[in-house]
Amino acid sequence: MSTIVVEHLSKVYPVSVKESGLKGTLNHFFKRNYRLIKAVQDVSFEIEPGEMVGFLGANGAGKTTTLKMLTGLIHPSEGYVKVAGHIPFERRSPFLKKVTLVMGQKQQLIWDLPAMDSLKINAAVYGIRDRDFEHRVGELSDMLSLEGKLTQPVRKLSLGERMKAELLAALLHQPEVLFLDEPTLGLDVNAQVAVREFLRDYNQRYQATVLLTSHYMADITALCQRVLMIHQGQLIYDGSLEGLVDRFAPCREVSVEFAQPYSKDRLSVYADLQAFDKQSARFLVRQEHLTTLVGKLLAELEVVDLTVTDPPIEEVIGQVFQAGTAQLS
Repeated sequence: MSTIVVEHLSKVYPVSVKESGLKGTLNHFFKRNYRLIKAVQDVSFEIEPGEMVGFLGANGAGKTTTLKMLTGLIHPSEGYVKVAGHIPFERRSPFLKKVTLVMGQKQQLIWDLPAMDSLKINAAVYGIRDRDFEHRVGELSDMLSLEGKLTQPVRKLSLGERMKAELLAALLHQPEVLFLDEPTLGLDVNAQVAVREFLRDYNQRYQATVLLTSHYMADITALCQRVLMIHQGQLIYDGSLEGLVDRFAPCREVSVEFAQPYSKDRLSVYADLQAFDKQSARFLVRQEHLTTLVGKLLAELEVVDLTVTDPPIEEVIGQVFQAGTAQLS
């Protein structure tokens, strides 16, 4: 049975429209006109227990709106949602104890108090017994390398330490489902790596289901085998990262090192020459022509080394969003 089930989910916001000038202001005051903004349109997917799924999209694509509907913070305009066996927007206590939402740009810890005080408040809210509280805090602080930091005021912690403490607070009640919205936002490289390693370990230890949004593709590639991609409120891709490259980036990069120098004109006849440096070159070639190109290079030139790679995943995703025309087949 799927942990998250989403069928034909949509969210439409009415936005008032005001004309300029005094007349427009008076009309706006007495009789407002509205236009409809489709934030999410007919989105459907399922996530199995223990899966870690990346949720990709440009700013304003509908990611956060979808997460808020999955956690019950806003009511969907249309569609069906079930998370951990519950209807999210009913906001019942058993559901709230099974999920958590972590937003990298928001904080729940009280700024001037030690993080431990906020954790005790969370424990009281979720009805966690003292013995369980001590065990969970000890286990999670060990996993997050927060020993000795929880008794300091939150304002004295570094950004990375605060993010770790926020994760600890969000996971204190051992939720089954984690919704993570930019959990590494603003962190330095070392802190990002630490958070990723923790999330991977937590998923393996507790088999928690994770839906992760991030603008750092390293988060997605390190943690998620499956990705969902949303564009202008519509789900345009649901599958593996490898499949994403195959579908939206039909070209491959071929890097070649030669035993002797060749002119740029000589190399340009083989394929689209992206880079050139006397005894090395990088070509961009469509996948259906890849075998032919490699064969010709090896047969006609003195090749020392040759590698074929996919274009960087960041470039692939950027191309999809810039084009804005991708549709589900």
